[in-house]
Parts: sequence; C-alpha cells; structure tokens
Amino acid sequence: MGLGPRRLAWMAVTETMKRRVPLDDVLDELSPKEDLSSRDEALARAIAIVTFRRLGTLGRALNERLNRDPKDERLLHLLATGAAQILFLDIPDHAAVDSAVRLAQEDPKLHHAGGFINAVLRRVARERDMILSQQESAEESWLDTPTWLEERWVTQYGEELAAKIAAAHRSMASVDISVKNDPASWAERLGGVLLPTGSIRLVERTAIRDLPGFDEGTWWVQDAAAALPARLLNAKPGERIADLCAAPGGKTAQLAAAGAEVLAVDRSPKRLKRLEENLARLDLKAETRAIDAEKLDEAPFDAILLDAPCSATGTIRRHPDVAWTKSEEDIRKLSGLQTRLLDKAAHLLKPGGRLVYCTCSLEAEEGERQAAEFLVRHPEFARQPITADEIGGLHECVTPDGDVRTLPCHLVSPEHERSGIDGFFIARFVKAS
Repeated sequence: MGLGPRRLAWMAVTETMKRRVPLDDVLDELSPKEDLSSRDEALARAIAIVTFRRLGTLGRALNERLNRDPKDERLLHLLATGAAQILFLDIPDHAAVDSAVRLAQEDPKLHHAGGFINAVLRRVARERDMILSQQESAEESWLDTPTWLEERWVTQYGEELAAKIAAAHRSMASVDISVKNDPASWAERLGGVLLPTGSIRLVERTAIRDLPGFDEGTWWVQDAAAALPARLLNAKPGERIADLCAAPGGKTAQLAAAGAEVLAVDRSPKRLKRLEENLARLDLKAETRAIDAEKLDEAPFDAILLDAPCSATGTIRRHPDVAWTKSEEDIRKLSGLQTRLLDKAAHLLKPGGRLVYCTCSLEAEEGERQAAEFLVRHPEFARQPITADEIGGLHECVTPDGDVRTLPCHLVSPEHERSGIDGFFIARFVKAS
C-alpha cells in the first residue's frame, strides 16, 4: 500500500505546522527514519507540498464533509494528505483512502478513527469533480492564501494584482537553470526554453541528475528571479566580492564564473557545506566562511551581494509551507535583521564600490522600505537605477525608483505550462568615491 511515503508526508505536514519550521528541513530530518527509496521520498515530498499548496481548498472540502469536529490536529492532517492525493495527484483513490485508514489503525491514538477516515475520504473521491469545479471560480482565488497575507498584498499591490499573485501560488513552480556560458545551445540540449533574462526553463519534469551537463558541472538549478541579483552586480574578473548569506550558492557560482574573487559567507556550516559541494561539482572556486555576516571583519570589498534572510513569501510557489508557517512577527524581526546587515555591508564596501541588496519576499518592509530607509541612513550611497534592458526587457518588473520587483504572476508564457517566477526585490547602490 506504500505506507512509508504516506506516513512521511503526514508526519512532515504535522511537524511543519506544529514547529513552524521549513518543510524541507522537516523532510530532511524525518526521511532517514523511514528508510525509503528515492522514488518513495519523492512521492512523500509531492504529497506534502501539494497539501500545503492547496491547504485552504482541502480544509474547506473536508469541513463540508465532516459530521463531527475532530479536535486532533494529526487526524486533520492525515485527512488532508489523503484528500490531496485524491484531488491533486495522479494516485488511485483506493490507494489514498486505504493507506490513510491503515496509518490511523497503526497509531494508538487514532486507531479508532479508521471508519471515520474511510467515510470522509470516499466521499471526497465521489465528489471530486464538484470540489474541483468550485475552486476554479475567480471568487475562490484567495482560498489557498491565509487572510493575513491576502490583506497585506491587497494593500500593497491592489486587488487585481494581488489576486493574480494568489492564483499563481496554486500552480507548481518551474525549474530554471543557470549556465556558465552559451545558454541558447544548452536550452536546445536540455529541451528547455531560453528566457529573456538569460535563464533556461525546463518544460518537462525529469530527474535533474540525469540531464546532460550535470556531471560535467556546466549548469546549476536556480530560479530565474534568483539569478538576477548577481547579474546586476556586474562582477568583473579579479574583483574582490563578498556574497553575504550565500548558501545554497547559486549566486556565488555566478560571481565565481564571472572571474571574481569571491568570499561566500553563511552562518550555517551545514548550508555552507552544501555550497562547497555545489562549487566542487561546477569546478568553481570561492573562499567560504561559516560566520554570522554581522560579525564579519574584513578589508573593504569592491562589491557586495546581500541576499538577506527574509520571510520568503516570494517563494510560495516553490515552498507553499511558507504561507502557513510565517507570521507578521517574523516579518518584523527579519526586517530588523535586514537593516543591520545592510549597515554592515555599507561598512565593508570600498568607496566607489557597488552593493546589490535583494530578498525573496513580497513584503514592502523587506524590500522597498528597506531600500528607502538605507539611503536615508547612508547619504554616502546613491541608488544605481536598474533598467529593463538589464533584465531581459521585463519593463513591468522595474519600479519607478529603478529597483526590481518580480512577482509570481510575471513571466507567464502561453507556450508552456511552466510559467511564473519567484517574487524578488532587488536594489543596487553605489558608494561615493
């Protein structure tokens, strides 16, 4: 019945919601305990991700079909992962229902709920078409977005654009690739689409390690928006550049590939090790240091890239758990950290040096407001406006101030289903000589 991957998905959803930590971290922690094949781990991840992506839809579908209010959160999560398989994954109904029942029966606290789970999930299966037709209406575009985020986005972007953001989050994220050189040729070899920004977007889902060029270290996976900040820094051969908060290393790879002498800084030794492994596969060199960037004490740099820790609300297509695990308080705390990191970067930069600040957040406190307040605190800096030509002609992504604001509903293509882009804010500054 494939209980292993279903158990892992169920436990991962439960622990992620309970501890308010990233789903990826929970899966990495729990996966070894299940001793699953790579295929079963992929199934567990798919179930957990789609559960978070469509949590509002799943919650309403279940609530309308419950004849009592179960108080146990674990039971609700088991029902949600079962319903996610029925509604959104290519999994036989009987497999989803029976495995959920068996998982309950092997749990001392839920063994009595087998009949209840069976009845609810079978009704979901019978009424699948009605459930799916309801959630496609324009009025339901906000169903899978927490109210607090809906209110923020409507205030910041207006109702129409905010609704497009919410709708984009209901779709699977694309897989984009950055290459060392010759992107047009590699797009053809990989069967992908060359985006105007220079990234390659894969059209078909496939095992990344099986693609040509992976073993040779020719390219790396990196969302098209995440690839923009390093390009906008315009690294030159021989320049000494700091990549603060660098892991997992996509931006470090871009800077190193441009010939810069890069210091990659990250406070997490585990994440930094992953960065070093990525650089080794790509045959690229960079100095690495496991240290809190606020404590970095170095000679001034020619340029600095600061991809600051943030709420990550711009990555909800890719990490849908973010919508359900972050809060207003997280944004407040992280914006304070971003301010301190910007001030540190200002201190570490040479006169005449360049600073690119970015976050994968949709929130103004972590983007537009940070840039404006930085210039007030540091009159020795000036904004270096970014033009649409520098980002592939994406005029809608350039703000009136000359910063970049990408949204999940940008870069939509009618030619293939893999559309959209991560939400990013990017600003570029120059320090007075």
